[in-house]
Amino acid sequence: MNPIIILSLAVFVGVVALIAAIVFVMGGFEKSSAEDRLDVLTGKKQPTKESDSILKEEVWNESLAGITNLFRSVIDRFNRLELLFEQANSPVKPEMFFGISIGFAILGIAGGFVANAPTPLYPVCAFMAGILPMIWLLWRRKRRFKAFAKQLPDALELVGRALRSGHSLSSGLHVVVEEMPDPISIEFSRAYEEQNLGIPLDKALNSMVDRMPNMDLKFFATAVAIQRTSGGDMAEILDKISYIIRERFQILGQVAALTGEGRISGVVLLGLPIALFFAVYYLNPDYMMLLFTEPLGHKMIALAAVLQVLGAVVIKKIIQIKI
Repeated sequence: MNPIIILSLAVFVGVVALIAAIVFVMGGFEKSSAEDRLDVLTGKKQPTKESDSILKEEVWNESLAGITNLFRSVIDRFNRLELLFEQANSPVKPEMFFGISIGFAILGIAGGFVANAPTPLYPVCAFMAGILPMIWLLWRRKRRFKAFAKQLPDALELVGRALRSGHSLSSGLHVVVEEMPDPISIEFSRAYEEQNLGIPLDKALNSMVDRMPNMDLKFFATAVAIQRTSGGDMAEILDKISYIIRERFQILGQVAALTGEGRISGVVLLGLPIALFFAVYYLNPDYMMLLFTEPLGHKMIALAAVLQVLGAVVIKKIIQIKI
């Protein structure tokens, strides 16, 4: 078949997949009817009549039921994948996320064809483009964890002041929801709503620890569980936890400053071989094609990949200091 036709088909499928993903994401920001009913039960929203847009959304969801069930069957095989999307607070649903990844992989193949890359590199181009959505999801999750950790000392101090002023612990959580920004307000709001619906507070906090695996938050949940059974000055405990968190952040800042040179060196050492490979390929393609046409070249590529991974692990162990 003509390569131009293959390229056109690949680009068409990729663009259609991206457009469908964008349309789905734009509709995914709206709350479902079940979430609206929960908002009414918790007093966050006044009851209103359902509009015709809900019916249109149901028709759209029924038309995508086959594709959604197909991706859902794949997602159900991974127990913690749903939790990953909750931790990242992703606006994209898991089944549509896989569709976006497939679209990026197709575009990666098309990009390799346009760049006149060697045929053995087409799967590599598809893989590198296909994992871009996953990299975005992990980056969003990591950024949210960091923001939550920075906000946690202020939130605990706010809860402690609420307890000293005579409020209950659940009221202190509600104060955090009202006074602090995302992401900590979202997580505390979910815990507050869960205990309003009858779930014990310690279980609601443990669920928040599952969504936000933060050691200091686990200390807070454990302190609440102990205080509810044996009593104690909860406000003083929260002040001590917040003080420890601030001291740890100060030490982490010093460690980051001391290991900055090592991190930059790791990025250069890991990225330089890949950059040199593409540079030499475009300068002298016949010279680099020996790596793909000769058996010794295959062994050299495999050895280089293993050494790259080994070097990345060693550099990470050197610069990563746990506190």
